[in-house]
Amino acid sequence: MSRPAIQDWHLRSWREKDALQQPTYPDEAALEEALDHVSNLPPLVTSWEVENLKDELARAAQGERFLLQGGECAESFADCRADAITSRLKILMQMSLVLTYGLNTRIVRVGRFAGQYAKPRSSDTETRNGTTLPSYRGDIINSPEFSADARRPDPQRLVEAYSSSSLTLNLVRALAEGGFADLRHPEYWDLGFMEHSPLAEEYHAIVDAIEDTLGFLEVVTSQKLNSLERVTFYTSHEALLLPYEEALSRTVPHTEGIYNLGTHLPWVGKRTNQPDKAHVEYARGLQNPVGLKVGPDMTPSRLKTLVRTLDPEDEPGRLTLITRLGADTVGDRLPGLIEAVRDTGQSVLWISDPMHGNTERTNDGIKTRHFDNILGELEQAFDIHAAEGSHLGGVHFELTGENVTECVGGARGLSPDDLKHAYKSRVDPRLNYEQSLEMAFSIVRKYRQLHG
Repeated sequence: MSRPAIQDWHLRSWREKDALQQPTYPDEAALEEALDHVSNLPPLVTSWEVENLKDELARAAQGERFLLQGGECAESFADCRADAITSRLKILMQMSLVLTYGLNTRIVRVGRFAGQYAKPRSSDTETRNGTTLPSYRGDIINSPEFSADARRPDPQRLVEAYSSSSLTLNLVRALAEGGFADLRHPEYWDLGFMEHSPLAEEYHAIVDAIEDTLGFLEVVTSQKLNSLERVTFYTSHEALLLPYEEALSRTVPHTEGIYNLGTHLPWVGKRTNQPDKAHVEYARGLQNPVGLKVGPDMTPSRLKTLVRTLDPEDEPGRLTLITRLGADTVGDRLPGLIEAVRDTGQSVLWISDPMHGNTERTNDGIKTRHFDNILGELEQAFDIHAAEGSHLGGVHFELTGENVTECVGGARGLSPDDLKHAYKSRVDPRLNYEQSLEMAFSIVRKYRQLHG
């Protein structure tokens, strides 16, 4: 059920606030024309899907579900291909199976896809060899090539972003509903990395148990597993480019309020989460569940204000707090933030994003993340929530189903020298297929240590 419309909010009220991280378009008329076109295109998701996800997130906050959110740091139009989309879906599916078995709970699968085309940047401009140009802000805005034409914000990219999102979502739904059973069976998994892990025997035991369980279910039901339950994937992205988000925000018949029908779960990022700025103003009036990135600069008092602003009615499933604090900082910062939210008396879903707080550069200047630091922050988050009487209800990863070499470490032991072999990301480093699957096994191991 949708919540009542916010009385002092309307769809364009964000325009009355300071909007950070927005590009400057050279042709305002062309921008308005593109936005008008997008606003008249069909919605990408439905309001009842949004409400179903809200219910799932409410259950996750109560410990009855576990959220797995993952996908690209920034999607590219060039990767709107069947193989790339399928490999991304495959690793999320396999991770969810490991988590379902290991945590003994249903997994809510939310992809960072079908709309993750905009990226915040630390600077509006980039300088190379004395030439200064606008920063690359994601394919929905401009192109990564370092030239004046490529970096000029182009309104037609909004239309292309919608098209690519639609095509991606169409394939995701077709796979999820029609023929994904082979991806559920461990014999189709690439488990070579396990042989390099000191926990190989433990991991293989989990895989064998999953295979036995799936086989048992198919025998006793006399059905292939894909006919037992429809696999549901929800979409998410950072609601960063506000004119585009506004164009995809709609009313629906017989329901109060406005839904962002460009995604199921929009989130407000670390760089735009100020209570008095435009992004929070936009998000607070939506009917969607909303995510909020919580970084190390977040104070307890500001978090209280944000919780009350984004979820004034304490609606179940409405607010997901995504902590991204860093392995060296999470122990100092997270307990106070948990206490602050407890003081509000409101129920939120806490999940951990152990990627963004652990970015570093190699001696060669390559941006990377270390597997041990990612896992370290995640394990500390589990421990801290347990010690505080709270509940960590999910995880958020930047990952790909391909065997790229962007993050160091893991069972395969990737080193900084290995990064040059298959570093494909335009923005942030992602866990590859093996590292992602290893992370799922590591979560299970940690969870079992906590819960016996």
